[in-house]
Amino acid sequence: MRSYTTQQAARLLGVSTDTVRRWADAGRMPTRRDEGGRRLVDGADLAAFAVELGRQSEDAEEAYTTARNAFPGIITAVKLGDVAAQVEIQAGPHRLVSLLTREAVEELGLEVGMEAVARVKSTNVHIDRA
Repeated sequence: MRSYTTQQAARLLGVSTDTVRRWADAGRMPTRRDEGGRRLVDGADLAAFAVELGRQSEDAEEAYTTARNAFPGIITAVKLGDVAAQVEIQAGPHRLVSLLTREAVEELGLEVGMEAVARVKSTNVHIDRA
């Protein structure tokens, strides 16, 4: 089974290495030490923790939606055209770009620096092995 360092786990979870260390110290995330003393997280444990972390952030949201893939983040760019608009959100390590109507951007009052949640619902999801 693959194991991950705290730095790799932090990158995959979209948090800082210090946050992963605090979670491990508090017993929220199971870790072990290798022969060199590095803290490691087993892949299955990291996957289970990521699922639980995702559930916690879903529970905190009040939106009712059928789109289960929610990426909370911050708006980093808004480009307005005559009819269409492009909005970019940085959600942890993920950059999401949405094309929508200018009217929708204006109605929602979307601006750079605002918190927002990108919700993805798709019939095709491609997964690449890292």
